[in-house]
Amino acid sequence: QNGLRLWVCVVIPLFCVFLYFIAVMLQIFASHKQFLDTSRYILFAQMMINDTLQILSSVLLFLCVMGQVKLPLLFCVPLLFVCTCTFLNTTLILAAMSLERYVSIFYPLQRPASWRSDRIWIIILPLWIISFIFPIIEFSIGKYSPIVDVLFTNMLCKGTVINSSLIQGLYRFAVYVLFFAVVSVIILFTYMRIVMETRKMRQDRASVSKAMHTVMLHGFQLLLCLLAFTMPISETLIGLHTNWLAEDVAFFNYFCFILIPRFLSPLIYGFRDQSLRKHIGNRFLCCSKKRKPFFK
Repeated sequence: QNGLRLWVCVVIPLFCVFLYFIAVMLQIFASHKQFLDTSRYILFAQMMINDTLQILSSVLLFLCVMGQVKLPLLFCVPLLFVCTCTFLNTTLILAAMSLERYVSIFYPLQRPASWRSDRIWIIILPLWIISFIFPIIEFSIGKYSPIVDVLFTNMLCKGTVINSSLIQGLYRFAVYVLFFAVVSVIILFTYMRIVMETRKMRQDRASVSKAMHTVMLHGFQLLLCLLAFTMPISETLIGLHTNWLAEDVAFFNYFCFILIPRFLSPLIYGFRDQSLRKHIGNRFLCCSKKRKPFFK
């Protein structure tokens, strides 16, 4: 019980800070037309919304599992569904952001219609549809007891409990490998093409070099996502070399390999962008000026 209170005291304040920062950036996007008219920023806003949903659902699931709280399937399955969909969608959005940089460099004047800011939904909508399809298939290929009542059958909300069959486990592993392999190839391809273009161009090398660094950042963000797959290895190593309780090991892995990468990804991108950094600085500066001192 004390351990659960400690986890809540660590996770909830961190999540609130993250949520506040995301809300500030989304409000900046909504109030400045320059961001709404740029495909790159629209995709970034999608990533922030996606990561917020992912963190919210994963925090709720983690606290339920650590507190041994069992929920009816009617509430458990949607939470797992949102958590899985947004986890997959993060990689797809990173691939789309890398391709957007590629298009902006190689087709600056003849940009395809689907990559313009007013048509970028043509790119965004399929990403969400694809990320929804695979978890639906995973759930549908399982074998479930016909006597299970979705309202009154309480279960521990873990993916390995709901989707526990061998075929589901193999399917989940194959989907994760496929997603990360395809996205890695896309990011590597765009990076190499931009590098070659940088060597050819004599003018406007600064913008091309900036695009190259942006694609590198997307690769780093993908590596942060891949940290989630190191959790079984770290659990084994910690169990062999320490006397930690299983709950403490689970919290350490969740905090280091799920929460922190999701927190860092949008923060790094937001502060790296010069326009966003300026507006964020102005927003917090204005807030600090509005506060009245306690003593005059």
